[in-house]
Amino acid sequence: MKLYYHPLSGHAHRAHLFLSLIGQKFELIEVDLVKGEHKKAAFLALNSFGQVPVLVDGETVIQDSNAILVYLAKKLRKTEWLAEDAVGAARIERWLSIAAGQIAYGPAAARLNTVFGANFNPDEVIGRAHDLLKVVEQELTARHWLAADHATIADIALYSYIARAPEGNVDLSAYPKVGAWLMRIEQLPGFVPFVKTPVGLAA
Repeated sequence: MKLYYHPLSGHAHRAHLFLSLIGQKFELIEVDLVKGEHKKAAFLALNSFGQVPVLVDGETVIQDSNAILVYLAKKLRKTEWLAEDAVGAARIERWLSIAAGQIAYGPAAARLNTVFGANFNPDEVIGRAHDLLKVVEQELTARHWLAADHATIADIALYSYIARAPEGNVDLSAYPKVGAWLMRIEQLPGFVPFVKTPVGLAA
């Protein structure tokens, strides 16, 4: 397997982290976003949206970080990470949708401002991040993991951008349950950290 990624992309880190947690051998291939490699024909042939990550597994090409998590769990039969039953699968899917929505337009967007110089309204995206974190904090009062009694791809999908939310000026100090959850993920065998950038509250 090959994973096309960028070290500062939280979406790419999701895929990288999960591959490592399940002990899957793979080759990391960095896509130079600064030089615009993601917009060149060779990469666009892998992902027409010009986005990382992309997983190449033989003749199979999987785009989108959440799709990669699902593909790996299904292909490698990691049923502990992606439930087989309808209720369990639905609980996980709920969080994958949140990762693609509230995470993307909250803490991820806030971090895009400080790390990549994006132009999102800081008050809006930081406000969305706190709205999300309040919900996650509440959900974690009753259990240690988001969708089951153990870690699933739901936790992996949310980890990266919440862990680095302070880089986007999102303060995590009011969310002790979230902080404990982040530490639990970081203690999983095979964990690989997401690169830290000294910006925002992390400066």
